[in-house]
Amino acid sequence: MEPGTQGGRSPLTQDGDAAGFDKGSTTQESEEQMSTEISTNTAPARGLALATFDDAFRFAKVVAATEFAPKDFRGKPEACLLAIQHGAELGLSPMQSLQSIAVVNGRPSVYGDTALAVCKGSPVCEWVRERIEGDGDAMVAICEAKRRGDAEPVVSRFTMADAKRAGLAGKSGPWTQYPRRMLQMRARGFALRDAFPDLLHGLITAEEAQDYPTTPTPPREPVQVRPKFDATPDAEPVVPDAQARATSEDMVKARHAVQQAKTEQRLIAIRGTVEKRLLDEGFYTDAQADELFALIDGKLEIVTGEEVAHAQPS
Repeated sequence: MEPGTQGGRSPLTQDGDAAGFDKGSTTQESEEQMSTEISTNTAPARGLALATFDDAFRFAKVVAATEFAPKDFRGKPEACLLAIQHGAELGLSPMQSLQSIAVVNGRPSVYGDTALAVCKGSPVCEWVRERIEGDGDAMVAICEAKRRGDAEPVVSRFTMADAKRAGLAGKSGPWTQYPRRMLQMRARGFALRDAFPDLLHGLITAEEAQDYPTTPTPPREPVQVRPKFDATPDAEPVVPDAQARATSEDMVKARHAVQQAKTEQRLIAIRGTVEKRLLDEGFYTDAQADELFALIDGKLEIVTGEEVAHAQPS
């Protein structure tokens, strides 16, 4: 007797012939029923489905009020909401997003292990390979990321020499405790961003963001730049700052201003400026002033068509 039968007959077809069932129709219905069960018993998606903004914000407020939220998100439902949105763009569930997205030194970022999972989970990723070569100062982390359809993989290397140039080697914290791991995270972050920019949407790894400076660079003292002589006819004459003696560059600018002057008024204004700088401020030497006066007088004769008396300032 076969399992599932009674007296050698199927329970569905006891007196099956009289009920109008034959073996063929019974088998066909059984297959159809199995097919229906398979199609309707698909496992539901894991986690909550936050379909609207209100759903997401209510969820964020609940999480932010509990210890399930990472420390930086506790009591901050708005930050939780944005982290959930960032994660959703990477294909992460809400709770995965809160555990994997971080704002480090003012920049949203994703932890390196999550970035690797996002990329490996995409059909566009063919493979990702990582390795560490060498030891000590010769240590180098290598990450190769192959995008499906590309001829060659993206290869990224980050060496201990790179870490030293960036001021990372020997830095207190992970760079002292786990230098191999930190090299690996840097190489991984660069390779994944280059190979799969459409998957990471510009997010850097949190391990990289942690190495960014936390304090703003102090503003530098303003640089005092000597203004050029303005060759515009209607502009007031502008001369170099009188903090030092006129240099050869200043003289070139002054000569150029005289050459560019087109009117008598403009030339007279330049002459007045040179006289002031010579007598009051000592910017020009006597020899420099004499040269400029001669140039101005010569240009005046050209502009006015009259001979100019070459008088020196008293």
